Amino acid sequence: MATHPDTRTVHPPAPPATGSTPVGVPLHQSHVFSFDTADQMAAAFQDPDGAFLYSRFGNPTVRTLEQAISDLEGGTGGLAFASGMGAITGVLRSLVSSGDHVIAQRSLYGGTYATFEDLAARWGVTVTYVSGTDPEEVRAALTPRTRVLYLETIANPTTAVSDLPALFAVAAEAGVTGIVDNTFATPLLCRPLEHGADIVIHSATKYLGGHADILGGAAVFRDTALRRRVWEHVVEEGATLDPFAAWLTLRGMSTLALRVHRQSTTAQLLAERLAAHPAVTRVHYAGLPDHPSYERAQRLLSGGAGGVLSFDIAGGREAGRTFIESVQLALLSPSLGDVKTLVMHPASTSHRQLDRTALAAMDIAEGTIRIAVGIEHPDDLWSDIEQALAKAAA
Repeated sequence: MATHPDTRTVHPPAPPATGSTPVGVPLHQSHVFSFDTADQMAAAFQDPDGAFLYSRFGNPTVRTLEQAISDLEGGTGGLAFASGMGAITGVLRSLVSSGDHVIAQRSLYGGTYATFEDLAARWGVTVTYVSGTDPEEVRAALTPRTRVLYLETIANPTTAVSDLPALFAVAAEAGVTGIVDNTFATPLLCRPLEHGADIVIHSATKYLGGHADILGGAAVFRDTALRRRVWEHVVEEGATLDPFAAWLTLRGMSTLALRVHRQSTTAQLLAERLAAHPAVTRVHYAGLPDHPSYERAQRLLSGGAGGVLSFDIAGGREAGRTFIESVQLALLSPSLGDVKTLVMHPASTSHRQLDRTALAAMDIAEGTIRIAVGIEHPDDLWSDIEQALAKAAA
């Protein structure tokens, strides 16, 4: 029966039937499984969807999560990782070798940027950074050694929306693998495989888990052969998600639709109010008509522009510091996608690896504040933001 994604978050793939079906997903904590024959065990070493062998290769609870996320994204299968960065590094190192070339969006999560810099410095991988909006810019950057085009659906923290269909079309013409981090959008706002992506990455720590109690990552694949290629590499790296974290993520996903829709609605309201506040010089939120990505957001995002927004506060770095230390309901914390609202100062935290020039290239100011909206009442959040702005402007 075909159902809306909101419904599928509540009904993940069911475990094997035994006369009755558990309503809650079972937790299979065992890390090792036994066999009747040597041939059965040998076959399990070769198949990412075969019999369970050792939880680094696969686990019933983890596989249920992989299938659930893949189902939401419309993929042929998924892989779960111990963290979002585990997913990013595992996928990239499966696909590129020394001397290869990668094209990446300029405005990226700081950890992803650091990974590309490491690949360049230690692996001899050349990286060309592009805007994420111009297909001709991507076409001009292609070389015979280009292996990957890497984008973010909604960039961190500028909320710029990439032109996924146009850019991935260029990559497909050149035989280049298109990868996109869809953490900020979630499958409820955007399904990048429908726009030409080959691999979709998530930090499951964020919206999928949603309750600040798990660390995890995931990758979803358009092609089964590509998934097998990555699986064969990452099982040896060992960045495997543990069963309990998978179980908690599945539990969190059952309320994903409720949380994401509430967070997007509240973020829109806060962005509109911040845009009118005298202490704010600029608001970064693709739901605002004056945002450079507004038209793309309307075209590619369904159900809102997401639960993360950022703004530049008058007074620069010191005013930003005062603001994040003055909020009372919102929490000073580096993550996002939680039921609680979290605030941070990207220049000194998530993007600390970048110097002033690199920050400016990513459109991040010294006084940029990122707000990851939770599910609190929007009026309470605005009161908290308003009083912190007053202190920062004093």
